[in-house]
Order: sequence, then structure tokens, then C-alpha cells
Amino acid sequence: MWPDRRIQDLFGIQLPIVQAPMAGPTLADMVIGAAQAGALGSLPCALLSVEQAHEQCRLIRAATDRSLNLNFFCHRPAPADVARESAWRERLAPYYRELGLDPAMPVPASNRTPFGDAYCELVEEVRPEVVSFHFGLPEPRLLDRVRVAGARIVSSATTVTEARWLEAQGCDAIIAQGAEAGGHRGLFLGDDLEVSTQVGLFALLPQVVDAVRVPVIAAGAIADARGIVAAFALGAAAVQIGTAYLFCPEAKLSPLHRQALVEARDDQTALTNLFTGRPARSIVNRLMREVGPISALAPAFPLAGGALAPLRAQAEAAGAADFMSLWSGQAARLGRELSTYELTRTLAEETLARLRR
Repeated sequence: MWPDRRIQDLFGIQLPIVQAPMAGPTLADMVIGAAQAGALGSLPCALLSVEQAHEQCRLIRAATDRSLNLNFFCHRPAPADVARESAWRERLAPYYRELGLDPAMPVPASNRTPFGDAYCELVEEVRPEVVSFHFGLPEPRLLDRVRVAGARIVSSATTVTEARWLEAQGCDAIIAQGAEAGGHRGLFLGDDLEVSTQVGLFALLPQVVDAVRVPVIAAGAIADARGIVAAFALGAAAVQIGTAYLFCPEAKLSPLHRQALVEARDDQTALTNLFTGRPARSIVNRLMREVGPISALAPAFPLAGGALAPLRAQAEAAGAADFMSLWSGQAARLGRELSTYELTRTLAEETLARLRR
């Protein structure tokens, strides 16, 4: 018997588990596996064109009628900053020369499309049961359209202040994202590069639960039944799990990223802005050790990644993960190589066994 069924009832799911929307590693097959197991399957759309997102939704809806979460970034696109981008290229120039590349070579644009009218039309056509956002919320007119489409609205908070703001804007549930979580921090109020004050989940979660009336989803290095039970004890109505799903065969990871996850220790991740311009938790690699992990030279999100792309490609071809983002939470060592479906069911069964004790 689950101690709090508010999220299950709100989202129409069997288990109080949200498969985290991890842009890049997560596509339709992972979403389908999580949904068929009873969790909330989540499709990240930040790296997908509208057409690609449509196709992924078609595959999901053809395979399962379970509840679906579409996830979007809602950042403000960064204006061009020629001086900062030039300084970033200059900082990376020694690595270009080391790898036999021209430091002045053209580099691809690094882009993440924020939620706008085109994505909103996708929501209106697909009519997902849940729409979640990262980096706050979109403008009110778009949010109103999402609500009219029938979706429950969720976003991430990294502080109590953010959680209260999200509730005031009409969120149906709030994700309390602890500093342990892998990937991008959801922070949207305050200094993007101030990561030293980011709050761990066990401190953040009960404070958010006390501060808002809507149900709270706990996120941040939860990878087994012990973490799920602890989150319930601190007032969560559900958990969002990310890094544990990266060990599943459905995760679209490079062999180097997968190897890094398998070998990662508890003290080998750090928050860094080098790969995109926004703080995100990654397994520490050469670039993070030598340049950062936080650098004021890195262009604002999402522009930092463009200049890194040639370095990543060249190093990866040589079998090195020196310049690639290795997103991971702090509990990677708890990962198990199970299918998405098997992992979801196993987590649920082990959690219920602990709750019955």
C-alpha cells in the first residue's frame, strides 16, 4: 500500500514513479517501458524538432495508452556575446592544437529550442496527460493553452522560493530537485552560476513540502527502494528517477558515457557549466578538471557547447571522453543493468516490501 496516492491519482498512473525526461538518452522505447510498468513515462523534447517529437509521440501512443509526460525547456535564448564567445574559443585553443584541429575552424551552433507556439501546437495535438518544464515556466498565454489541452502542469524547483513561485503560477505538482541530481539544474530564480548554495534533496524536500499545498515529487540521486522510502518519509508523494534508467539498454548513450557510469564513484561528479552554459551535474573528466568545473568564460546557455563539438568528436573517435558531457547523479553506483520495464517493476516491488516491514 503506497503511503501517498496523490500523484498516482493526479497523473492516472499505477506507481508513484516518474521516469525522468533525460534529453538525449530518452526516446520512445524507454518511455514505453516505463509507462507499461506503471510509472509516468516522460519524453524530453529539448533536443527534438517538432517533427521528431511528433514521431516519437506516435510511436508511444501506438504502443501504450498509459499516461504520457512531455517535457520542455523554457529558458530565454541567450543573446550573442561575441567577446565572451571569442574568449571561450581562445581558452579552448590549446586543446584544438593538441588534437590537430584549427582553433579558428567553424563550429556548429549549440541550440536548445525553448517552449513556444510550435511545441504548444504539438501538446494540443498529442494531448499528453502531463506536461513538465525545466527552468521555470513559459509565458502565461502558452501555459493557458497547455492547461486547456487537458495536461497537468509540473516544473522543477531547486529552492523553496522557486517552489512557491511555481505553485503561485498554477502548477499541479512540483519536482523538488536536490543538488545530487544528474543533468541540468532546474534553477531559474537567482544567479545561474551560483551553485555552492544549491540544496541537497534531504534538506530541500521537507521544506518544499511544508511550503506548498500541491504534491511534491522528489528528485536527486534516488536509485533504489531505500531512497524511495526515505523520500516518502520526508513528505514526497512520488519520486523522479533519472540516472538509474541510464543503465537500461534503452538509454541512448555512447559507449564512453556508459562505461563512465559503470565505473563512477560517489565522489566523481560535479556541477559544471562548461558543456552548455548552465550548471549541470556530470562525471568529472579532463575538461572539467583543467578548465572548471565552473567557468565565467563559458558562453550562456545553450551556446557553450558549439566550440566543444569538434573536440568531443575528435577525442571520442580516439576513445576518450575528455570533452563530452557525462551527465550523472551522485548515486550512479547503485545502478543496475535491467530493462526499463524490469527496473521500474523491481523498484516498486522492493519499495513495497520495505514499506510493509
